[in-house]
Amino acid sequence: CSIWHEASRIVREEGFGAFWKGNLVTIVHRLPYSAMSFYSYERYKKLLGMVPGLDDPNYVSVVRLLGGGLAGVTAASVTYPLDVVRTRLATQKTTRYYKGIFHTLSTICREESGRGLYKGLGATLLGVGPGIAISFYVYESLRSHWQMERPNDSNAVVSLFSGSLSGIAASTATFPLDLVKRRMQLHGAAGTSQIEKSSITGTIRQILQKEGPRGFYRGIVPEYLKVVPSVGIAFMTYEHYVFGEAANVAAVV
Repeated sequence: CSIWHEASRIVREEGFGAFWKGNLVTIVHRLPYSAMSFYSYERYKKLLGMVPGLDDPNYVSVVRLLGGGLAGVTAASVTYPLDVVRTRLATQKTTRYYKGIFHTLSTICREESGRGLYKGLGATLLGVGPGIAISFYVYESLRSHWQMERPNDSNAVVSLFSGSLSGIAASTATFPLDLVKRRMQLHGAAGTSQIEKSSITGTIRQILQKEGPRGFYRGIVPEYLKVVPSVGIAFMTYEHYVFGEAANVAAVV
């Protein structure tokens, strides 16, 4: 079904406010996740640059990919419980089994044990490692090439467009695993019939049997509409406020 058809269904069945279900926990999740991703990426790049052999400029692409992958795994592992809570809150319909961040956390711990907060972590790490690696690699490569070819262009514009394209590349490559992760996070959720144990291979098999190969990219268009502005703005903001402020401090000193 189309985006507009699904949007009208949500408004009709759940009301206009349903578009913001789980938005608070999304914000609470994205703040530490994004901060940790950017911070650990820079740290991992410096550490990898000290490894004999990787300090060669010819291996800068390898350093970017490895640094991005490690940064993604680090950020996702630390903030994953909030990702599960966000999925549970956002997928509720008319009946509200979960009433907020802390209620969702306590309900999952009580009914599914603490391991319930890490359902789908394996699929997440399989996807987020390559996803962040691709995102940072594509971003830095595009930005470097753009600045060499057009050095007078605005840094903000370069960062915005390079970040947007990096988001598209990463989402395209990792969307199937992200879908698998979401399905696994919903296994055992209150009000659902999916109470059986889930696994990555089992979830993949279910999707193939019920929806076919195309099922792995169900919802990819709304994902593009989300990541293009969000990833672009994230990189632009990071470049401006982190490196821009650092440059200002250096100039003053």
